[in-house]
Amino acid sequence: MAKPVTLAAIAGAHGVAGEVRLKLFGEGVAALAQHKSFNDGALTLVKIREDGKGGAVARLAESTSRADAERLRGTVLTVPREALPPLVEGEFYHADLLGLPVVTDAGDVIGTVAAIENFGATDIIEITLEPAPEKGPKTFMVPMIPAAVIEWDDNRLVIAADFADN
Repeated sequence: MAKPVTLAAIAGAHGVAGEVRLKLFGEGVAALAQHKSFNDGALTLVKIREDGKGGAVARLAESTSRADAERLRGTVLTVPREALPPLVEGEFYHADLLGLPVVTDAGDVIGTVAAIENFGATDIIEITLEPAPEKGPKTFMVPMIPAAVIEWDDNRLVIAADFADN
């Protein structure tokens, strides 16, 4: 079975009635609202709204007090991979790239995909060097643009040798 995909994380309580603040990892509130059940049915979404800061405020059936909401802090909201819409050419889910081996177009093995960040302009792939150097940075970043990331599939991510930090 495929690994579940994380769509949000509970950042803390909102108010006294059990609502939670969410940090969103997907395409926003509308995308999250398409799912009513999370974490294999352990959490049920009743209501959700934008918080005006890029996150959301949600009411979960299992959280009826501030204490309940505080206990949920740090919990991630996941759905099965099959519950997500199909991808079109050039799209990817971050979860599909994390942990992939990274090679250059020259065939050199570089490391693995450690994280995917987005600071506003485009997604940035963080790569952990393997083997890790004794001195200097253990990771480097590559922009998710066609000139840098040439291709990827279920088995590997290929970057242009010019972008490899070695």
